[in-house]
Amino acid sequence: MNRILKLWRFLTSPEMILYLIFGVLTTVINIVVFEVCYNFLGWQWQAANALAWVLAVAFAFLTNKLWVFRSKSFQANVFWRELLSFLAARLLSLGVDYACMWLFIDMLAWNGLLSKIVDNVIVVVINYVLSKLVIFRKK
Repeated sequence: MNRILKLWRFLTSPEMILYLIFGVLTTVINIVVFEVCYNFLGWQWQAANALAWVLAVAFAFLTNKLWVFRSKSFQANVFWRELLSFLAARLLSLGVDYACMWLFIDMLAWNGLLSKIVDNVIVVVINYVLSKLVIFRKK
């Protein structure tokens, strides 16, 4: 029972609720940009995924920094450490993103939108762990 209570407190903490809200918005940006570029504009999935990633990462950095993890410092050393750490972590998850998309679309012949949705669930978990434990950690 104690573990369930701890899990409930974690899942309903302000940080987690904000992470989920902004994570959903980031995911929506990622999926909508991908879908428009891939299915409506006829881009290759790799190019559509790249643009979707750039726009989603820019949005995610600002929202994670300011509202989720409440890192208000814009001192050069703090800002650049956070930004570069964030980009490095997101490049790692981008590798997972491309591997999933390759597996789902090219190897398993899944629908592009379904692939992107499943892929985003995996990537969001990785991004939270990296943001919480590495990038915006409390000192």
